[in-house]
Amino acid sequence: MSDFPFTISDSAGQTKLQQLVHSITEAISNGQLKNGDPLPSVNQLSNKSGFSRDTVFKAYTILKERNVIESAPQKGYFVANESFKVFVLLDDFSAFKEQFYKSFRQNLPNSYSVDLMFHHYNPDVFHQLIENSLGRYSLYLVMNIEHNSIDPILEKIDANRLLILDMGRPEIGKMNYLLQDFNKSVIRCLDEGKERLKKYGELILVYAENCTPHPAETVSAVRSFCKKNGILFKQAAQVNTSEIKKGQAYFVIRDGDLVEVIKHCRSKELELGKDVGVLSYNDTPMKQIVGGGISVISVDFEKMGNRAAEFVKNKQKISEVLPTSLLLRDSL
Repeated sequence: MSDFPFTISDSAGQTKLQQLVHSITEAISNGQLKNGDPLPSVNQLSNKSGFSRDTVFKAYTILKERNVIESAPQKGYFVANESFKVFVLLDDFSAFKEQFYKSFRQNLPNSYSVDLMFHHYNPDVFHQLIENSLGRYSLYLVMNIEHNSIDPILEKIDANRLLILDMGRPEIGKMNYLLQDFNKSVIRCLDEGKERLKKYGELILVYAENCTPHPAETVSAVRSFCKKNGILFKQAAQVNTSEIKKGQAYFVIRDGDLVEVIKHCRSKELELGKDVGVLSYNDTPMKQIVGGGISVISVDFEKMGNRAAEFVKNKQKISEVLPTSLLLRDSL
């Protein structure tokens, strides 16, 4: 294959068709093939690679469907004349979203340009940013504005070029997505840590639906867990510092509430993990070290970033609910 500006890698576990699609896509991603570069004819590539004409033709067809290559009479096949510009719309730039974006960018070739924007759960901003982006980007990564539905404006984007992140209920088979599960996965994680949680007489979930975009189904998940395990459950809209006392465990969604619990435990000389238990949602590097470590329920945002980069590079369909894990540390 030295006559052509790409090599076909014999990747373990991949069919010949997958090998060929991946090799051409990777050559474009790393700059070996550039916009407008010609590709071998079906016969040429078949003769050189030893793959059947049918396999080569199917590979070219897949790449055309993904808008990676084009074909024209008398010109043959060539790399599509489009720049790889990626539109990334996140909700905000919290610490765990920073982990996502850093992983995403590190796993993309330098030839890809990325425009990063934020909607802060403002519908008007969300709609305006989407409208202004239409037709200007090769691919779109969007953190949906709510969990129970997909905003209709996203239907204006070619479904093959769109990846829904984090929240939402896209129709299976019609949209690409990388999502979290905020219900059953939470119950499973709590079950994994129930022996530690049972040491406390009361589990207080600090959650106010009008103050956070976090889906409310987590509330029913925590309530269900507590009922099943005979743990007193209480939901509080905010941390009531006067009520913090020994024998309680706090499950906090927002980092601001986590700070309040830690601060007032220290002021009352209550030891985290012994007198008062603390469980937080969404892991960050800071939670790994504060107070000997804060126990968390979280997806792996680095993995989310990596998988999103794979979608962008390979132009392959993806429909995945990322695993949620319990990470036990000294605070519980």
